[in-house]
Amino acid sequence: MQTDVAQRVESWIRARDLIPPGGEVTCLVSGGADSTCLWHLLRGLGYHVAAVHVAHGLRGEESEGDARLCVELMDAELVRPGYDVSRGTSEAALREVRYRLTERFGLRATGHTASDQVETVLYRLVSSGNAKGIRPQREDRIVRPLLPLWREETEAYCRAHGLPFRRDSSNPDTRRGLIRHEILPLLRRLHPGAEQNLLGLADAPARLPRTLERTLQALLASTDGTKEADLGHGVHAIREYGTVRLEGRARYGDWIVESDVQGLQVRTRLPGDRLAGRRKKVQDVFVDAKVPRLERDAWPLVVAPEGVVAVPGIAEAPGWEGAVKAWKDEGDDAD
Repeated sequence: MQTDVAQRVESWIRARDLIPPGGEVTCLVSGGADSTCLWHLLRGLGYHVAAVHVAHGLRGEESEGDARLCVELMDAELVRPGYDVSRGTSEAALREVRYRLTERFGLRATGHTASDQVETVLYRLVSSGNAKGIRPQREDRIVRPLLPLWREETEAYCRAHGLPFRRDSSNPDTRRGLIRHEILPLLRRLHPGAEQNLLGLADAPARLPRTLERTLQALLASTDGTKEADLGHGVHAIREYGTVRLEGRARYGDWIVESDVQGLQVRTRLPGDRLAGRRKKVQDVFVDAKVPRLERDAWPLVVAPEGVVAVPGIAEAPGWEGAVKAWKDEGDDAD
């Protein structure tokens, strides 16, 4: 069985070019079965593996126990973001903190499994109506080598190799815990293949809703010089002499930004950024709003030709009051 597990993971890695053959990779480890299996399995496959543990410290002595196991078993480097950064932060935001804090390690691997994939697909189906799954590879050099394995397989792997692992006592109280412990068991009673079928949705090619598809087809087929179509959810498509652009709403990380003003961009801060029409630097805006230092580089800014016109949730430039709407999507998508 363990040979089969290793072969499946190696085939997954090679098919998607996640890690160069014999290359270096740092595992983000929590002390749980998934990341412990990841660390041990990648070493067995001949990769040069290091480990790092981001210690949020939100569960007191239990968290310290997680950190000790990662250091003693995997020689993991500890990164401590500080309780003030982690306290009261959503799971999705904590995940992005971990990814930002470990960027200096280069190529990093996480222990997301097929079980996590199923839970993510199910959550996204009910929260947003789409079945987008966890990506095998992110643009920030995060890879997921264990997506072909189920959680039960990573635990069996650890037991077979005598690897100790920890269990997070807070998991049952999360939305993911609700899906794992209550909703999925009911779906299995409804149909034994529920999880495999949900997993299949993550790999299905994305398709537009038929009404939206027809709207876009009509827009592209039009011979008018300029034509506009409402795509719903505040988004408009505008075709002008062979060029199509979308306006209205943009997603940036956990944020959704919406405006009727044309020509706006969303980006993160640059040195010297100031609010348009004001001398105050964006850096000072963050300080006055008590935004944690680690969150500032990922905070979206809305920019017009004259400069930064909005720092979502914090400040707007003179004359731009109410022109930009922005809110955080706190969904736990495990991505």
